[in-house]
Amino acid sequence: MFKTSFSFDGRIRRTEYGLSYLIYLAIYFSSGLLISQLGDAGSIILLVIVIPLLWFLFAQGAKRCHDRGNSGWYQLIPFYGLWMLFGDSEHGPNEYGPNPKGIGNTDEINEIGKPLEIED
Repeated sequence: MFKTSFSFDGRIRRTEYGLSYLIYLAIYFSSGLLISQLGDAGSIILLVIVIPLLWFLFAQGAKRCHDRGNSGWYQLIPFYGLWMLFGDSEHGPNEYGPNPKGIGNTDEINEIGKPLEIED
């Protein structure tokens, strides 16, 4: 879990997506409270904190969209985040990678029905 948090490639499960969102909210609100006490200088610090946080959140959202078999752009649809949080993933591998749960993943021997031939 959280192996490539800032990458937009691959698939993640609902648990990792939900935890990512909770981490985002915790850091955002705690940094907001801390920076509100700093005054004008805090706005620059807040910007430095918010940009990586948004990158993290969008990357995790894109991977969750991939797990459902959709493009990462789907996360921009209003309330689609709730669908990503509660909707099940596609079984087996899809164009974005193997299922992170391992359900439906098959190797080439099972998929073709015969072992691979090795060329000399």
